[in-house]
Amino acid sequence: MRFTLIDRITDLVPGERIMATKCLSLAEEYLEDHFPKFPVMPGVLMLEAMTQTSAWLIRASEDFAHSVVILQEARNVKYADFVEPGEVLTVTADWVKQEGSLTSLKVKGTVAGNMAVSAKLVLQRYNLGGDELTPTDRFAIGKLKEDFNLLYPEGGRA
Repeated sequence: MRFTLIDRITDLVPGERIMATKCLSLAEEYLEDHFPKFPVMPGVLMLEAMTQTSAWLIRASEDFAHSVVILQEARNVKYADFVEPGEVLTVTADWVKQEGSLTSLKVKGTVAGNMAVSAKLVLQRYNLGGDELTPTDRFAIGKLKEDFNLLYPEGGRA
């Protein structure tokens, strides 16, 4: 199952930072079960939105060299506020360092300028074929580029 928890990339400086937004709608299916009388975005999905935003920064910074970018570690995750339907979660990820296949980032999510969530994330990137791109890697990278162009149309074509 593929799902995207960001709606648009609003700013991107490869190797430095990215900003993306998620407009939370009452139509989100998971809100039916997550506190039905007080619908809010689950914390784990806030973390996933931060991970997805960070992964786009890594992909764009490396010209989509890897088909897989996954969360390796989440440190110091702090939830400070709820994200309710009708609100916009703005996720900002700042590149901290890269060592081998691991990239460390400082990430935060805000709503109307107020902190909702923050964390230090470590993402790992690789190709299914190791150093060689397999046909599956090439297919996945092609699909990722298509998705990127939808999320960041003003950024040119990947």
